[in-house]
Amino acid sequence: MLRTTVGCVGVEERDEDEGEEDLRDGGVPFFVNRGGLPVDEETWEQMWRHVARIHPNGEAIGTRIRGASDLPKIPTPSVPTYQPTTSIPQRLEAIQKYIRDLQYNHTGTQFFEIKKSRPLTALMDIAKEMTRESLPIKCLEAVILGIYLTNSMSGVERFPLSFKTQFSGNHFCHIVLGVHSGGRFGALGISRRMDLMFKPLEFRTLADLVQEFEGAYMGYWHTLRKVKIGQYVSHDPHSVEQIDWKHSILDVDKLTKEEMRRELERHTRDMRMKIGKAAPTSPTKDKKCNMGSPHRNPGSPMRRNSRIERRPSGEKKVLDPKSPPDMNGYQIRV
Repeated sequence: MLRTTVGCVGVEERDEDEGEEDLRDGGVPFFVNRGGLPVDEETWEQMWRHVARIHPNGEAIGTRIRGASDLPKIPTPSVPTYQPTTSIPQRLEAIQKYIRDLQYNHTGTQFFEIKKSRPLTALMDIAKEMTRESLPIKCLEAVILGIYLTNSMSGVERFPLSFKTQFSGNHFCHIVLGVHSGGRFGALGISRRMDLMFKPLEFRTLADLVQEFEGAYMGYWHTLRKVKIGQYVSHDPHSVEQIDWKHSILDVDKLTKEEMRRELERHTRDMRMKIGKAAPTSPTKDKKCNMGSPHRNPGSPMRRNSRIERRPSGEKKVLDPKSPPDMNGYQIRV
């Protein structure tokens, strides 16, 4: 049910290729609840043991909380609703407020398992569960939730935007959901730092948005090392296509400011070209009936194990046929 590895905060390159996020938080390994909800007893006890190891007050903090009989009732945030006249920027602010009200997860145990190789429809089911459970989340969970909450906003394009930084010899990774509407860029997400999540829809170019995040990192003495930008995400919540998490990988150390801007402009053009292209449609009813659970169908597609060779910074991505979505452990509902 639990697993921990070594890497950087949020999204680490080795695990990214396997469709999993890295399991390290500020240099401290953390766990992922792989047993679903409600949390089983083994995972629950493991979480508290981990809290005792990482919290400055050690076991005392867990004993005090678990032994309290008068803990305050935590309010449950409501999923935002809008009037037809509500503007796009106001809707995005309401979504960000909802994500922030869920609060950042400091427990050291991530409650929702996100496998990045899974089809979009499977990730949207996890997002629905987040709205039902109203538990604290981390940055990758916030990206999935942001996609779910903006699916009905056809005038807003969404894309993953991740950063790898260095501080005091350690590497840290973070991811937000980039948004584009009305010729302006912004971002949704969650972080311990207020200036590393939400960005209003006011940046004229993608380069301006990235520069804003880089400036925020500099305020915490972090040096930006790498930027990864994905493609626009489908608005079809039943789509079986995978999210393109890293269409462009930019090595900041190897690019001048002008080269960086040119590469981000090229990526913006690539994203615009995707608009209008027909995305893979959801399976028909008959097709769904034949797709059964992979556990009962040995012929189900397996996840590709070979790693795609990384291209140098500034090199345009060659479009290769996508590997079949990882349907492992997921059955499309009819």
